[in-house]
Amino acid sequence: MTAQEFRKLALSLPEASEASHMGHPDFRVGGKIFATLGYPTSAWGMIALTPEQQELFVGAQPRTFSPVKGGWGRKGATQVRLRTAGKGAVREAMSVAWRNRAPKRLK
Repeated sequence: MTAQEFRKLALSLPEASEASHMGHPDFRVGGKIFATLGYPTSAWGMIALTPEQQELFVGAQPRTFSPVKGGWGRKGATQVRLRTAGKGAVREAMSVAWRNRAPKRLK
């Protein structure tokens, strides 16, 4: 998966928008970040899952998904290695993250 494909998936979700946070592109719904690109390098994305959701995705595809280091990772922030990521798995994880952050009226 490329960064552009990751971006396209994020922006395909209802009312998703792109902004910037700490110098990298992020994707929001209802003003809340559900995914980012380019951290720690351009080879990575991040998807905001719960710790339980993170455990499922990391367990199923450990070469693609991994916890972000530190406190954010313990809270569910999950890195996505773009080079090994399949569109279906990222679409599923991103949809889950979007639902985690979306206002009730959109769910």
